Amino acid sequence: MKWIDFSLLLSRTCDKTFAGFVVCAIFGTVAWSPLAWGFAGSSSFPHDDPPEFSARLMWKTGGRIAKAQLFVKNDRYRIEPAGGVRTELGFASVLIIRLDKQKTWYVFSQRRMIVSVPLTLDFLLPFSIKLEGETSRSVIGESVVGDQPALLYDVEVKDRFGQLERYFEWVDPKREILLKLLSQDRDWFVEYHHVVLSSQPDYYFEAPLGYRIIEAQEAPIPRG
Repeated sequence: MKWIDFSLLLSRTCDKTFAGFVVCAIFGTVAWSPLAWGFAGSSSFPHDDPPEFSARLMWKTGGRIAKAQLFVKNDRYRIEPAGGVRTELGFASVLIIRLDKQKTWYVFSQRRMIVSVPLTLDFLLPFSIKLEGETSRSVIGESVVGDQPALLYDVEVKDRFGQLERYFEWVDPKREILLKLLSQDRDWFVEYHHVVLSSQPDYYFEAPLGYRIIEAQEAPIPRG
């Protein structure tokens, strides 16, 4: 897994849905930190599918903090970033991650359009309490995340290259859900506030009626 980075990277996206006409746009998208989540090895949840829930998502990377509303349903989730995602096509108000289709959808409400790009590991969020490559775990004590009681752990992980990294992990002990994960070695964290375990509507994760879907390929080009 990698982490959201709001330093705007550039990616060239081409609309090939119109015969004989190719529309190219330069996207300044939400990208993920180049510091990879080293033990992520597949574009699927590392353990069982998470429960259905909604939460307020907060993350920090590169010294910047961002917020979004999050809705999760098995192998798909919906991110509604505060203020949207700025691109050269305007603001994408929603990101829909479809692991079943191996796609990420940028939803442009004003244009009634979805730009669909291939899924990468960049868009995997951590939901499992047990981390891939975990080698040790010790309880530090009781804590809180926002207004949610939590149990704080010190977790050590070995990545696929044999390097060790340590994390602080906050867990809701009653509901057994991850509330916050923070790297002790890098400047990032991700946390979930106001987590509500409840069934999520299917339409949250589908293309809205009347929206056209543009299939595109994304090749990130860092801004100089």
